[in-house]
Amino acid sequence: MSTTLSELASAPPAPIPSADGGPGGATGDRPARPAALSTRGRRRLGRLTPPRWLSLVAILAVWQIAGSTGVLPADVLASPATIAVTAWHLLVTGQLVDALRVSLGRVGLGLVAGLLAGTVFGLLTGLSRWGDALLDPPLQALRTLPHLGLVPLFILWFGIGEFPKVLLIALGVMFPIYLNLHSAVRGVDRALLEVAAVNGLGRWGTLREVVFPSVTAPMLVALRQALAISWLTLIVSEQVNANAGLGYMINNARDFLQTDVIVVGLVVYAALGLISDAIVRAAEHRILAWRAGTVLR
Repeated sequence: MSTTLSELASAPPAPIPSADGGPGGATGDRPARPAALSTRGRRRLGRLTPPRWLSLVAILAVWQIAGSTGVLPADVLASPATIAVTAWHLLVTGQLVDALRVSLGRVGLGLVAGLLAGTVFGLLTGLSRWGDALLDPPLQALRTLPHLGLVPLFILWFGIGEFPKVLLIALGVMFPIYLNLHSAVRGVDRALLEVAAVNGLGRWGTLREVVFPSVTAPMLVALRQALAISWLTLIVSEQVNANAGLGYMINNARDFLQTDVIVVGLVVYAALGLISDAIVRAAEHRILAWRAGTVLR
């Protein structure tokens, strides 16, 4: 018995069980790999994200169910299926195409007029001290007026024809172009201007080789802003006094509680804004390819 006690006393101490179940612990025979896999699995699961379209599809599904079950009455908001059928009907009968043609004509004319006016004023005030002193103060004063608030005055002055609508769009387009171009011209690198003068480029050569390339990027940004304002102005101007166009179609549908037609018109407005913005972004990417590091994709 004494021998046994002495052997026990001289025996090495038993290993202390480790918390992670490592060798020598109570779970020493269990490999550590399952715990590591579990950790990696949790990390992988945390990195998984649902697709971006999932929430949109879920909203449409809830909207459709609410419309089909009567929770959402059609006179409040038509269901997505009804809106799709109505859009197809308007497209087939030509009503949507006619309205779209009229609205695009108004935006096109207003955009061209505002773009020309903003460019001319921006160059005059940016390149000339006299132009800046004489033109910038009244333009800044006019800019502070909300141009949509001029609708009643334009109706009194010009009636309810096409001209006040186009003029209103042109006013909305002109100021983003003017402000961005004026600022860009004034911000042209002086060192480049000095180099142009040293090389004897002359006034037109300096404009072509230095000023215009320097203001291209700000002008494209201004054009995107102007396009967004033009669609907004079109919506307002067509819903005040119009007998054709998308705004007229929406306004007419409101009188008959046709929420499906109203939503179709709004979706078309949104699609036009997205398409026009995408066109400018594509042009920006192509024209400013030499600035690939800063071009938006």
